Parts: sequence; structure tokens; C-alpha cells
Amino acid sequence: MTKFSDFANTLQASDIAELLALTEKPEVISFAGGLPAPELFPIEEMKQVDQAIYEKEGRQAVQYGTTEGDVPLREEIAKRMKKSFFVDCEPKDIVVTTGSQQALFILSQILVNKDETIAMESPSYMGAIMAFDPVRPKYIEVPTDDKGIVPEELDAILAKDDSVRMIYVIPEFQNPTGITWPVERRKAFMDVINKYDVVVVEDDPYGEIRYDIEKLPSLKSMDTQGKVVFLGSFSKIFMPGLRLGWTIANPEIIDKFVKFKQAVDLGTSTFGQRQAAYYCQMFDMDAHIKEINALYAKRRDLMCESMKKYFPKECTFTYPQGGLFTWVTLPKELDAKELMPKCLEKDVAYVPGGIFYPNGGNGNHFRLNYSNMPEDRIVEGIKRLGEVLTEALAK
Repeated sequence: MTKFSDFANTLQASDIAELLALTEKPEVISFAGGLPAPELFPIEEMKQVDQAIYEKEGRQAVQYGTTEGDVPLREEIAKRMKKSFFVDCEPKDIVVTTGSQQALFILSQILVNKDETIAMESPSYMGAIMAFDPVRPKYIEVPTDDKGIVPEELDAILAKDDSVRMIYVIPEFQNPTGITWPVERRKAFMDVINKYDVVVVEDDPYGEIRYDIEKLPSLKSMDTQGKVVFLGSFSKIFMPGLRLGWTIANPEIIDKFVKFKQAVDLGTSTFGQRQAAYYCQMFDMDAHIKEINALYAKRRDLMCESMKKYFPKECTFTYPQGGLFTWVTLPKELDAKELMPKCLEKDVAYVPGGIFYPNGGNGNHFRLNYSNMPEDRIVEGIKRLGEVLTEALAK
């Protein structure tokens, strides 16, 4: 019998994972994933990009690259950070990663020891929890309202717990709730952070997917002490299958990050990096993002209007100003995980909310994604969910 590590022995398939596997059936209307709309992937343009790469660079395009990443792509990212996130940085400050998920894993490995603490919003991104779990940390869920983490609550936590090594936040169109921190909340948060020896991981994969709100300054743009690590991604604005993200941090963190990444994968796909860089040079990324935003805003509106029409009045939901998700809150007596089999019987699915809380509980929530399903299926799927919820509340 194979002997596994202590951590490997903790790994097991969850009942939620098994339920979500059923959503792969084509007849299921799935609001469960965070998938971008595939019809917006720039396939025809990418044919031209690939041809240009091979004509200009030939076999060098598929040779090994540096761990830090392809310089032309990092130059494009630096331009994007200035324009879209108000951050002045240079290619040397940037590491290209295999999606943001890899960055989350590496950061926890280099910043946190076993039984030290990671503070998070409540709720927070379940993928981050998965990435952090191998370190075997403790989690503190910082009280969070409709404007983000409550600074006074965070201050109280940091003042009495010096084991907090990392704070993980998603200030823009948070996954799973869809909420966005206003500027005043961001400033208050940074005022707290500047008092303590702690690193902030600002995860911003959705910051350019916005509908009703002007771009707000990122936490990184307010960072005067080098405490904020910024994570960006091409997955939501370009093509997720390329698995391209980036990390921006102070030189000390970048040094450790690169050394750890070398042990993990040597470097992110060199050809994929070229594809992203060439696309930015040959086509208008901003126009592409504008097209994405127009479609997603339409689908958000349709989903929210459908929930108003078909959901019981006791069920509430967020109206995000960007991103891919809305967050549904049920009456306390209902459990979203327990309702999931009934929804699957009607061929519709969501992600139960409990898994977004690292310390469990809070079963009366679920997350819905509106970016991936066409309009007719959004309406039909919400109608089916409404039938399940109405029936559950009638008991």
C-alpha cells in the first residue's frame, strides 16, 4: 500500500464536488462555474497571432524561457497596470504565472508557516482556500459588509493576534459576493495595514470586467510600504485556457517567489505568453474588453430581473457592478447544499455557499454565475431555481 504524506491523506472528494460533476451534462443549465463566454474568445485573431509568432520567431517561440516571464509580455502588463489599475511598475516587478491560482499557492508557501494565520473576507474565494490549505494554516474570517472588509474589525484582530502573516482580499467584484470596496473603505483598510507587519494579497481577476462604475484605485496603487502583492489575470479578459496570470510585489517577495516557482514549473508556457503579448500589440484589447462587458452586463441584468420575477421575496441577492457573480441569501432555515439535489433533478445548478467560508457554516447562501449561459437558458434556469426555492419555503 502506498504511503502518502500527512497532507495527502487529508485529501478527499467532497460531496459538493461530486454534485458539481453532474453539471457537466449538456442538459444541465449550470450557473456553477466561473467560466467566461466562449463565443467571445478571439479565435480568428489568434490564428493571425500564431502565424505572426512563427514567422517572426520561429522555433525560438517554443524554447524554454525565464521563470520571471517573457519580457515583451511583462512590458504589456506594466502598461496595463498603469492604465487600468493606476500602478506604476516595471517588468522587473512582475512575474508571469500559470494563472492566479499558482500565485496563490506560491505566496502561501513562502509567507505562511503551519498553524500561522491567514485572514480573509467572509465569505471568500474557495479556490484561494484550496491553494492555501497545503500550508495547514489557521483562518480568520474578518467581518465583511456590503462595502468589503470592516477596517475596525481587522484592526482589532491584528492588534491581538500577531500570528497573522497574510491577508487575502478581492476588492473588485468579489468572488463570490460580487461586492466592490468603495474608495473610502480602501483608504481605511490601508491605514490599518500600515500599522502592522503583514502582507496583503490583492487578487483582482475581475477589475476590468465592469458595467456601472468607473475604475477605482487598486490597493496596490495606495501601497507606500511595499506590503501589497497584486495578482492579475488574462483569464477573464482574454482566454482562460492559456492559464496566464501575473504577480507584482516588492523585490524581496519577488526573489523568494521566483525561486519557489523554479521548483514548481521552471516557467509558464513561453508560447502562451507570446500569444498574449502579440495579441496586445496586434489588436485592441480595450475594444475586446468593451465587447465582453456589454454582453456580461446584459446577462447580469437578465439574471437579476429573472430572480426578481421567479424567486420568493424571502430570498435576496447582490446586484454586482462588474465581475461574473451574484450572491444569493436564503432564509436561515434553508440549506443550499441540501437543496442542490432537487435543483439537479430540474437540470439546473449553482455552487452552495458554505464552501466559501474557510471555517464552515453559513449554508443559507449560493453563488450564481451569469457570464457563461446564453440568455434563454438564464431565464429558464432561474425559473427552475425559483420553483425549488418556492417549494422548499412552503414546507
